[in-house]
Amino acid sequence: MNEPDAWFDDPLVRPYAVTGGRTRSETLKLDLITLVVAVPSAAEAAGMDREYARIVRLCQRPMSVAEVAARIDLPLPVVKVLLSDLIEQNVVLFRTAAPMTEAPSQHVLQAVLDGIRKL
Repeated sequence: MNEPDAWFDDPLVRPYAVTGGRTRSETLKLDLITLVVAVPSAAEAAGMDREYARIVRLCQRPMSVAEVAARIDLPLPVVKVLLSDLIEQNVVLFRTAAPMTEAPSQHVLQAVLDGIRKL
């Protein structure tokens, strides 16, 4: 690595620089369990910026936002901003969890608990 790029790998500067100073997406509210998957192949990611390309290569199969953040070793807010950029560019597709309209019944919860206890 050459000296002019050394500042970029500083753990305090890098996340700020990667997102251009943005701390959140203005349009998308991604949560931890939102599933994302890349549209282009890993080979097609070669022309992208380094962090975007890492996400596209990683998301060749669906995975959660939390898992992406853990695997590319960037803070969660930074990953959410990067993913939002990719979603807005139609490079990544996302699916949020369906909101619960009603709580599960007591009978179902008890059956699950009984099944776990039998293991």
